[in-house]
Amino acid sequence: MPIASVNPATGETLKTFDPLGPEGIEKRLAAAHEAFLEYRVTGFGERARLLKRAAGLLEEDQDDIARTMTREMGKPITAARAEAAKCVKAMRWYAAHAERLLADEAVPDEEAADSGASRAFVRYRPLGVVLAVMPWNFPLWQVVRFAAPALMAGNTGLLKHASNVPQTALYLGDLFHRAGFPEGCFQTLLIGSAEVEGVLRDVRVAAATLTGSEPAGRSVASIAGDEVKKTVLELGGSDPYVVMPSADVDKAARVAVTARVQNNGQSCIAAKRFIVHEDVYDTFTERFTARMEGLTVGDPLEESTDIGPLASEQGRADLEALVDDALRLGAGALCGAGRPEAYPRGWYYLPTVLTGITPRMRIHREETFGPVATVYRVADLDEAVRTANDSPFGLSSNVWTRDEEEVARFVRDLEAGGVFVNGMTASHPAMPFGGVKRSGYGRELSGHGIKEFCNTTTVWRGGAER
Repeated sequence: MPIASVNPATGETLKTFDPLGPEGIEKRLAAAHEAFLEYRVTGFGERARLLKRAAGLLEEDQDDIARTMTREMGKPITAARAEAAKCVKAMRWYAAHAERLLADEAVPDEEAADSGASRAFVRYRPLGVVLAVMPWNFPLWQVVRFAAPALMAGNTGLLKHASNVPQTALYLGDLFHRAGFPEGCFQTLLIGSAEVEGVLRDVRVAAATLTGSEPAGRSVASIAGDEVKKTVLELGGSDPYVVMPSADVDKAARVAVTARVQNNGQSCIAAKRFIVHEDVYDTFTERFTARMEGLTVGDPLEESTDIGPLASEQGRADLEALVDDALRLGAGALCGAGRPEAYPRGWYYLPTVLTGITPRMRIHREETFGPVATVYRVADLDEAVRTANDSPFGLSSNVWTRDEEEVARFVRDLEAGGVFVNGMTASHPAMPFGGVKRSGYGRELSGHGIKEFCNTTTVWRGGAER
């Protein structure tokens, strides 16, 4: 795939870039390793000062980088600004909290004494150079949620971003440079997927994190496993959105629209499968469909646009194939299921609601990356849980109920990395983020995320020192 910015609203190629050759890759690997040897011993105060400076610069650049993201991958401009603001918040959060999150943890005196120690504690030390392989759908946020904790822990980073967002990728490398981070602390690698293996196998790279497709995750995990290197993977999702009879159905229907079409429906944690109890199925489906049908599809640079184009022509083709397969096998479309006539250029797809989904259909098992919702009717709590878990993915989940016994059951039994009750899934710096099953492993954000790329070190002091 060429390294190029292509406007998905028009199909126009905005700019192309030459990929790094072997010499350029080697130069950046060497710089990252050399930077780590010095940066690892800086104090939390200095790291926080630099990260807060980066946050301030990003805040100043918010409008410009938002337009760049929108032009490269098609998200509505309002969403792009919000993404930049979220990155600023995360940077400042880690600058404020990293020292506390990574503070030494004392082993209780009696337990230390039982081991023969005068005292013992756990210390978190940085691992080294971390390779980040990042996707296009949240081109700023996905990177910052790795970079902020990694840099605050004392690691250095190499970014291999998606090939269709090179301008955002280059901006990120420049941002940390302008903030004053030592040369080599955070660098963008403009390389294709074929070059990832060589970088990951390099002895100077200590670990890797990937957010992306299941095939990409399998590839990186396989290479890292062969090299015995730590990885964190955040892969696909097909999150359930369960609505039970006690729920506020009108609110559930309103929130469901945002939960499905955020980022033009191209979000791993977007609700995709709407599992509705038969007692409220008709009411929910009618209200949900009306709101989906009423969304404004248009130019993503326009403030009034709700839904912009999908990020790539191939992405739209993949989505169309899933919908067409479902319709051929008997599903019904309550709205959408096609391209908008008003936008013959660009890679647009109408907000779509499908019913009558069966296990024979690909859409029942595969992730829909676009504004397409599938609605299931269930008879009771047991069927709701079974349907929610009938997926190879387990990223997050949403449940709507005011029955505390039902809440307890969902929290206990849903196979997901998160359970959001009476609200939609969202990521926040203070809460761990990640999934189970084919949604990956490891966690980002919070104290759990910052410790993923640390050497958890036991320090034992001999009893004779007491």
